Amino acid sequence: MGADALGRDAPELGAHVRGQPADRHAAGPDVLDPPAGRAAHRRARGDGLGRDLPPPRPAAAAQHRPAQPGSRGPPPVSAAARSSAGAGTGSGAGSGAGSGAPGLAARRAAARLLAGVTEQRRTLAELTAAGGPLDPLPPAERARATAIAAGVLRRLPALDAVLAPMLRKAPPAAVRDALRIAAWEMLVDGVAGYAAVDGAVRQVRASGRHGHLAGLTNAVARRLSRDGPAAWAARPEPALPGWLHKPVARAWGADAAAAIARAHEAPAPLDLTPRAPAEDAALAAELGAEALPTGSLRLAEPGQVSALPGYAQGRWWVQDAAAALPVRLLGDVAGLRVLDLCAAPGGKTMQLAAAGARVTAVDLSDARLQRLRENLARTALQAEVVVADALHWAPEAPVDAVVLDAPCSATGTLRRHPDLPYARPAPDLGPLFALQAALIDRALGWLKPGGRLLYCTCSLLPREGEAQADAALQRHPGLSVAVQRPDGTEDGWWTPEGHLRLRPDFWPGRGHLDGFFATVLAKTEG
Repeated sequence: MGADALGRDAPELGAHVRGQPADRHAAGPDVLDPPAGRAAHRRARGDGLGRDLPPPRPAAAAQHRPAQPGSRGPPPVSAAARSSAGAGTGSGAGSGAGSGAPGLAARRAAARLLAGVTEQRRTLAELTAAGGPLDPLPPAERARATAIAAGVLRRLPALDAVLAPMLRKAPPAAVRDALRIAAWEMLVDGVAGYAAVDGAVRQVRASGRHGHLAGLTNAVARRLSRDGPAAWAARPEPALPGWLHKPVARAWGADAAAAIARAHEAPAPLDLTPRAPAEDAALAAELGAEALPTGSLRLAEPGQVSALPGYAQGRWWVQDAAAALPVRLLGDVAGLRVLDLCAAPGGKTMQLAAAGARVTAVDLSDARLQRLRENLARTALQAEVVVADALHWAPEAPVDAVVLDAPCSATGTLRRHPDLPYARPAPDLGPLFALQAALIDRALGWLKPGGRLLYCTCSLLPREGEAQADAALQRHPGLSVAVQRPDGTEDGWWTPEGHLRLRPDFWPGRGHLDGFFATVLAKTEG
């Protein structure tokens, strides 16, 4: 074909569908009405691919189909699918035509998020901030739209591979993204095929200029409902982006790189750090959480975070289990004067404060520090908060310890941020490497004799972790690695030099970990 089957070209109607005559869908067949809690299921004349539609299903089965255990087919229905069933009544702004379809407003918002990431190179964090496409939606639909967009991005190469044989030529971007969303709902999220088809068709009908392609969308989505599960089960193994695969495979081998790519396909669980570790067991019981060996609490399907037990009382804060480990490498910090550089959103600041340290949190972004201020107030913890550039700011006196969670590629967090490979494809990391080294050198100059620097990054790249630590040891005679191994860590997490190296393929039976590097460099006393 002249362009990628899911690219930007928009040829004539009917020529998009592989194996169908050009005029097959000029008018487009009828679309199934949403079956649950709405008007009776309407029998359409056909599905546009020469098949009669299936008979109506009972309302109890209206939203989702069962899982297919023992295969690579669709997994069990997700919490997002369950919580969003029946959402999107069309009362929100921007619902458009056919807004009575369940989830239409969320699907349309998710499509705008997808376009923002893949076409405008913006991150989901930017797009979901105030003033973005989610603003008109109620909370349930905002959550559903974000879940859809993240889910599609997490499986985008595989979804496109399944859709490509069903398209002769590239549809417009709006149709392409509607089909991607339908594919994800059917093949990953457990949404019933007819519900996903209905949503995709209504989404395209409401799109304005591409509304005439609703028939095309109907035909492809119905073929996807029929043939997609088998194609999904036979899909290729996932792979890291090429620019990331090479250094990861070189560092830990091709098998580890493949395992990391597989780990990135699964949404990350919610991890919490308790304010008072002595309450871990009781808090885990209240939350229904798993108490991890490293001290974090893990919830597979948490629901609304602010409604969880202990939130209002400030008994915990959200922090990935991997991100919570570096501070524990310092051991007992009670009474120590500690700087937390690049501190926002503040999980490490709160860990230090809860452990009794006298903390100054420094970050360039006042907006990002606002979340830290809110969490400090909620948890009744104390810390000084400074808005400043660490390259141009200095403490009034030397300190006992500096925590530097340095700006980095964030390649260890792709399971949480599946938009990054598309919003930041093949990034130029040279300036980041230089910034990390400059911040290390500046932080070491603020330490008392015997003081310690905790350096960490949420990166999979050795150049942002092990290589930076080794270079610092060479630049600063008298430095030494002085890590205190916390309880609950495993031998395979530690490098021969004594650094902590976490990867997303670790803890496969527990929901995995973010990728992280951390080490403690101690300054010679005297």
